[in-house]
Amino acid sequence: MQAQTHDGSAAGSAERRRIRTGAVTGPTAGLAPGNVQANLAILPAEEAHDFLRFAQANPKPCPVLAVSEPGSTALPTLAADLDIRTDVPRYRVWENGTLIAEPTDIASFWRDDLVVFALGCSFSFEQALLEDGLEIRHITQGCNVPMYRTNVATVPAGRFFGPLVVSMRPFTPAAAIRAIQITSRYPSVHGAPVHIGLPEAIGIADLSRPDYGDPVHVNAGELPVFWACGVTPQAVIAAAKPRFCITHAPGSMLITDIRNSRLSV
Repeated sequence: MQAQTHDGSAAGSAERRRIRTGAVTGPTAGLAPGNVQANLAILPAEEAHDFLRFAQANPKPCPVLAVSEPGSTALPTLAADLDIRTDVPRYRVWENGTLIAEPTDIASFWRDDLVVFALGCSFSFEQALLEDGLEIRHITQGCNVPMYRTNVATVPAGRFFGPLVVSMRPFTPAAAIRAIQITSRYPSVHGAPVHIGLPEAIGIADLSRPDYGDPVHVNAGELPVFWACGVTPQAVIAAAKPRFCITHAPGSMLITDIRNSRLSV
């Protein structure tokens, strides 16, 4: 990724300091408004090539923002003072596809062969939706965005395969059209929705029971609108069972210094 001006550095650095000291241990929606937030997948170098191929084959759920050198805890194109071991509110540690820990830092799990993938997050396009006057229900309710495993398969690559995960935001039909127009300008943070209405058509039986995150109210006259989600790698990890992997906890993102406006096309 090309080096970029860190014009959101003050807000991003302030939030990362709060996260680093344990003041924030949960969802990051609404923090450092206007700054890009990122999903994480951290894998041993021997797995990294296959995962990069998987991300390239599935750019909607896995848009790559940055990749580290093996063993490096920095992502300098995203923030100058970032330490990936401490700067996410909550992580998930996986062994052979099984979740073994959800720590608030990963210093004790760090290895010199680990490669960090920072993937685009829908929290970035939410700021554009809010600025256009659209309500984001999970922000209104003060909870995490609802996320669901679907019956839509991702494109396999190497050892990696599994179902697409989507996030959902309800809108009236007119607002949904506007949301499509706005989010289409942000392909590096999931872009336009992948499905609208009819959740059962993609294998979602009950909107009130998300697989990750929290349920939100869907009012009469509203449609559930679904975007590809950066939690997809976690469903893939559960399916493919790599020997070791670290991800963010759903909704607890890496806050960068890059401004969302730089991702718009």
